[in-house]
Amino acid sequence: MASKTIYRVIFHNKGKVYELYAHSVGDGGIMGFVQIEELIFGEHTQVVVDPSEEKLKSEFAGVKRSFIPMHSIIRVDEVEKEGHAKISDAEGGNVTPFPVSMYGPGRGGNDPGQGN
Repeated sequence: MASKTIYRVIFHNKGKVYELYAHSVGDGGIMGFVQIEELIFGEHTQVVVDPSEEKLKSEFAGVKRSFIPMHSIIRVDEVEKEGHAKISDAEGGNVTPFPVSMYGPGRGGNDPGQGN
């Protein structure tokens, strides 16, 4: 049996940096979003439990697929095996979220339909 492809997805969410592992990553048909499906969480065979991973498990419990805004994505890697899903602080690091443009149709942007 061929093994499934594994992706590591790192993104910003609520001032934190999330690192998740999934079997499926794509555009999902919604412009501006990255779809993540078949999330992978480590199976604990030890007594030690990672509280960060447990928080992610409970946050994504029952989620079939998740749509992450494209501007929140830091990177997506195809990896050989999954690691530990985790949440870390974005504060104090050298990671800056991609700026979001506030201009567009009807918001003072250069919309050709408005005669600007």
